[in-house]
Parts: sequence; structure tokens; C-alpha cells
Amino acid sequence: MLAVFDKSVAKSPEGLTSPNPDSSVSALNNGFLSQHFSSLHPGSVTINLGIAGSMSYSTDKQNPLLPRLFAVVNDIFCLFQGHIENIALLKQQYGLHKTANEVSIVIEAYRTLRDRGPYPANHVVRDLNGKFAFILYDSLANATFIAADADGSVPFFWGTDSEGHLVLSDDSEVVKKSCGTSFAPFPKGCFFTTSGGLRSFEHPMNELKAMPRVDSSGQVCGATYKVDAVAKKEAGMPRVGSAANWSSNY
Repeated sequence: MLAVFDKSVAKSPEGLTSPNPDSSVSALNNGFLSQHFSSLHPGSVTINLGIAGSMSYSTDKQNPLLPRLFAVVNDIFCLFQGHIENIALLKQQYGLHKTANEVSIVIEAYRTLRDRGPYPANHVVRDLNGKFAFILYDSLANATFIAADADGSVPFFWGTDSEGHLVLSDDSEVVKKSCGTSFAPFPKGCFFTTSGGLRSFEHPMNELKAMPRVDSSGQVCGATYKVDAVAKKEAGMPRVGSAANWSSNY
């Protein structure tokens, strides 16, 4: 799976920039990265999101234990890889049909959060028990919702290209192709939203600190993010009317 988002939709977090700018190129220019992805994964499908970016999906070369899924519901696009163990409980919680799968659950969980905000976003991700990584884009709210499980069970990487676009993929070489030395694994136990940036769902009240990442050859590249045991976020989430769109508040 691959997603490239314009910085107006998903602003790269502090620290996720290349220490060597010449190593990165534009992922969106003439569909460069999606075309490269297609060349590596024949039969892949690419969705053009307009100025917001693009998403690509393929079932090629997938791990049968961590399958990839893709779905679109009411202009919400979601790429999911992995599996959820408490899927039956979540179907019941969100009022979904017994045939619903993991990607359907993520979309419905997001819609519930966006439209009603009954609980904080970190609860939504923490309730997903299993091995997973997902990338969701809501074209109506122009918002993203991205997460990886606490153990980093699914290969999931990100980086920033030469124009500040956020690139995410389960294929490390695809991310490196456009992001160069800003390439890094997506932080375990974290989620990213357009409105709130990168946060830990295990320690939602703590700030995340960017730490320079050094690869096996000793080169500084990208950043890892550690929970700051001292710095705390402001508590609570603003309450809004029940009919309001919550996408700017999670």
C-alpha cells in the first residue's frame, strides 16, 4: 500500500525531514511515486485524490498472515494491512453486519469519531486488538487518520519528499525512492491525524519527541519518536454540538 498526501492535508511532524535534501524527489510530480509503485506491483490500483494526493493498493506479494484490504465508503478511502482479533466485539459495538471486515470497522470507527466524538481518538485505536497498520483519508473533511499497532507488527514506513509531501507505505524501498534520508519506520503505538498531528495512543497525555535516527551505516536519516515522560499535552477535547463535524477536534 502507498499514500502520498499534500502538506495541506497532512503536515509532516517535526523532525521527519531529510538531513540531505538532495536525496529526496517529488512523489506527486507527474505521478512519479505511484508509477514506481505500479512497476513494482503489477495490477495495482491508484486513486487520484486531486490536490490532496494519491493512494495506491495492491494484493501482490502480500503476507497471507497480514493481508491488505482496501475500501471506499461515502468518500472515505481506507488502506488496511493486518488483522484484528476482537473483530466480533467491534462489529457489535459499531452496529456492523457480521460479514464486515477489518477495513470496514476502521472506516465506521472513524465515522463515529468524526460525526459524534463519543470518546477520544486514542480510544478508537487502542480498542483495535491485533496486528495492523492503516491509512484513511476522508475527502469530505479533507482529513487523514493513520495508525500502527503498539508492537509495530506490520511493516510500515513514512518520510517527507522534496516538496514536503507525506509519504507512507508498507514497502520501505518505495518510501526511500522519494524521501531519501528522511525515510523512517512509522512509530509503534502511534496515530496521526490532520488536526492533531502525531500522538501516542498508549500515552495520549504525553508529548512525542523527535530523536535523530541513525541507520546501520552510521548515516543520520529521518527520526524516531519517543514518548516524553515530562512534557504533557493539554487535557480533554473540546465539546461541540452533536451535529458538528468532529474532524477538526480529534
